[in-house]
Amino acid sequence: MQIKDITPFIGSEMTGVTYEDLCRPEVFDQLLDMVRSRELAVVRGLGLTPEQQIELASRVGRPVPFLMAKYRHPDHPEIMISSNAMRANRPVGVARVGNFWHQDSSYMKDPAPYTMLHGVDVPSTSGHTLYASAVDVYERLPQEWKDKIAGRTALHTVGKRQRISQDHVGLSIAEFRALVEQEYPPTEHPLVRHDPHTGRPYLYGAPEYMQCVLGFDANENEEFFAVIDRLIQDPEHVYTHRWTKNDLLIWKTATTYHAATAIEPGVERTVHRVSIEEAGQDGQWAA
Repeated sequence: MQIKDITPFIGSEMTGVTYEDLCRPEVFDQLLDMVRSRELAVVRGLGLTPEQQIELASRVGRPVPFLMAKYRHPDHPEIMISSNAMRANRPVGVARVGNFWHQDSSYMKDPAPYTMLHGVDVPSTSGHTLYASAVDVYERLPQEWKDKIAGRTALHTVGKRQRISQDHVGLSIAEFRALVEQEYPPTEHPLVRHDPHTGRPYLYGAPEYMQCVLGFDANENEEFFAVIDRLIQDPEHVYTHRWTKNDLLIWKTATTYHAATAIEPGVERTVHRVSIEEAGQDGQWAA
């Protein structure tokens, strides 16, 4: 077994392990420590059945069934299938998930603190996933902006990215927006939070899931969003994960920005995702 840091700012990688190895408490504890301290853990080439993925997720916290039932694994509702593949003229899963920079489900009041992805059928030439650290973004934020956002909250919403489905056909734009707001009411989160494991401050919020910073006028919001967009997408501070078959990725949703990249035409890509709620009763994240 080998463990190495992927970049100076985010991610550690574990190689040379099997599912049976991870069943050993001392090995699994090393994996959890990677997630806690480095935001993102990558385990290369880990062959897993859906049952084994759920079992591993259960050792982190409590796997949560995906909200949209039609994209759940047919036998395991805890697994969301992200796929552009078609079988019998029906989609295997939901395509084009998360193709923009975000922190998972920040538009919810209490997002699940961990996400786990397993690469079931993944090309190596496209469909990469980009990662950036919210701790690193806050560290690089100019001091004038750190001062301006200190103690402030932001309004998070799914409105900018809500997909239009068959159920929405015939609605006006105003009706559609009202329906989205009813189903996913905007929620407030502090802009600067502290990681419960490391104590480090980080920026919580990405422009695609934020409506505004409360107390900022329109110009200030526009300027602030532009600043953090540049910091998040700075190529010198982005890790590009080029998938290989059976890679397992686990990250802390609050401190990890990520975005999916496009898949080249004619190529199928399928990954299994599990959202993991915290376990325990001390108010901290699991593990």
